[in-house]
Amino acid sequence: MSYSDAFLRKILKRMKRVAIVGISDNPVRASYFVARYLSLRGIELVPVNPKLAGQSLFGAKVVGSIAEIEGSVDMIDIFRRSDAVPAIVDEALEHLPDLQTVWMQIGVENAEAAATAEAKGIDVVQNRCPKIEYQRLFGELRMGGFATGVISSKL
Repeated sequence: MSYSDAFLRKILKRMKRVAIVGISDNPVRASYFVARYLSLRGIELVPVNPKLAGQSLFGAKVVGSIAEIEGSVDMIDIFRRSDAVPAIVDEALEHLPDLQTVWMQIGVENAEAAATAEAKGIDVVQNRCPKIEYQRLFGELRMGGFATGVISSKL
């Protein structure tokens, strides 16, 4: 899948409250360090994992399902197998009226779920990581020695 930098930048700039579906409490798991990164950028997180429900991660109470989320969420970031995505998207569309973006992590793709969300006017990104894209588009990867092509005065 190909996404323009402008499209990804628009999504990343507008995300304020993100549900991390399939979050782990294990610091070496991608869902943990992506959530940590987003929280350090000032994004409010809603951790979603039935096995961790009731616990706290990054200052937020973990909920067991999308249906349990209180308040609005503008993006869901899915860390689940591709075959689990349609049910997740259906639940999100039913319970999150302010949803603007369905983001599927690296290795996660589901054309059926993407089409369902897009038919409702929801932006969809598949097989990408918001942490990597944020760092690439806003000049943070240079700290790791990557040439991003982004000129920045940040140190």
